[in-house]
This record gives sequence, structure tokens and C-alpha cells, in this order.
Amino acid sequence: MSWFEALILGLVQGLTEFLPVSSSGHLAIGKALFGIETADLRFEIIVHAATVLATIVVFRKEILRLLQGLFKFKLNDETRYILLILLSMIPVFVVGIFFKDYVEALFGEGLVVVGCALLVTALLLFLSEALKRRNAEGGPVTWKSALWMGLAQAIAVIPGLSRSGSTIATGLLCGVKKEEVAQFSFLMVLIPILGEAFLDLVGGDAAASTVGALPLIVGFIAAFVSGLFACKVMIALVKKAKLKWFALYCVAAALFCLIYGLLA
Repeated sequence: MSWFEALILGLVQGLTEFLPVSSSGHLAIGKALFGIETADLRFEIIVHAATVLATIVVFRKEILRLLQGLFKFKLNDETRYILLILLSMIPVFVVGIFFKDYVEALFGEGLVVVGCALLVTALLLFLSEALKRRNAEGGPVTWKSALWMGLAQAIAVIPGLSRSGSTIATGLLCGVKKEEVAQFSFLMVLIPILGEAFLDLVGGDAAASTVGALPLIVGFIAAFVSGLFACKVMIALVKKAKLKWFALYCVAAALFCLIYGLLA
């Protein structure tokens, strides 16, 4: 992978991590178009960590407020919110411990898997927007909705199934207020991705990556900068509940993947 290819893929990752169109799916598409083959997922982990850092920057005030509430060492709204985030992490933790090899194998299955998953993403977005027209009010994140969003995040490890799209759509379908669902969706991924990146660094896997240091650095910076922009855009779009256009885009991208994958 050259530094220029890393730059393009980093930009793609940063933009698509927050938009409900699947960053992993678009990275797979980009790799297929560039003819890039890697023996590991280190580049994906690095650029995902960059978008997590962008999330921390965008939500720094909310994160600081939650930490201040946590260190009061009593049950309050901030502590409850953190507990909801921890609950949402359980399903993806289970997948990461017991099914990591199966997940990594899916990334080598080609664009047909990505195309099918993008169609599922489109269906979720269509359903969530249709339901929100009937239930415009919504409420806060509950234990039940947090668990369902966590399950959606765990299933969204499949390349092409948008993590943000799946969790936001699931939250809306569970009746969570649209002003709150995007923030919770973005905050619930912080610890899992940072934890995976940390384990890679501690284990020395990042240093053993088949991708060179320069492409990893360029990809990280590109994903971080583009992620800052996309995160703010997505928050505004979710508040307006304009998800059908992303659903249509996912359908178009899915058709491209299926045709390309079957003809390649």
C-alpha cells in the first residue's frame, strides 16, 4: 500500500465511519479498486482509532461531563449513561472474544458479502425513517434500547453492514429520541475500538503489519481530519431524520459490489 492509497482510504474511512454507509464496506471497495491485498486488518484498526479520536474531540464536553459525574461516586444521570454504554458493549465484547477469527475471515470473502450487507443497511435505514414519521417524539436511551443497539453494533462487524447506520436505526426503531441516538451511537464505540488498538500495540501486532509505517501514519491523519467533518455533519442529519438518501446510496453501492464481485 502506497502513501497515496493510504490517504484515499483514510479519507474514505473518516467520511464513512459516521455516515450510515459502512466504512468497512467502503474500505473493501477501495482496496478492490486499487488492487490492494493485505494479510491483516492493522490498517483498518489504525484508521478506526483515528475516527474514534475525532469522536472524542467532537464530544469532548459531553465526555468530560460524564467523567465528572462518574467521579462523584454516586448514582446520577452521568453514571447511569456510562452504565448504559457499558451494557451496549457486552455483545461486541462477546463477538471479539469468541468470533474474532470468523469476523476477520469475512473480510476476505470479497465484495459479494459487502453488497449483501449494504442491502441490509439500506433496509434498516428505510425502516427507521418510516417508523419515525409515526413516532416523531421519542424518549431517552433505556436499558432495553442500549442492549439492542449493542447487539446491532456486534452484528455490524460484518463488512458492509454500517455500524453507525445499524445502531442509529436500531435506536430510532426502539423509540430513542433522534437528538440523543447519534451521540449514544458514537460514544458506545469508543472503548471497543480503542481497546482493540491498544491490544494490537501492546502485542506488537501493529509493528508486524504488512502495511508500512508511512501509509499507516498518512491513513490515520486523513481519517482523523475527515472524521471530524463527517461526525458533525451526521449529527445534524440525524436530527433532521434524513436517512432515506443514505439508504438509496447503500442500494446503489450494493449493486456495484454485487456486479463487480460476481464479474471479477
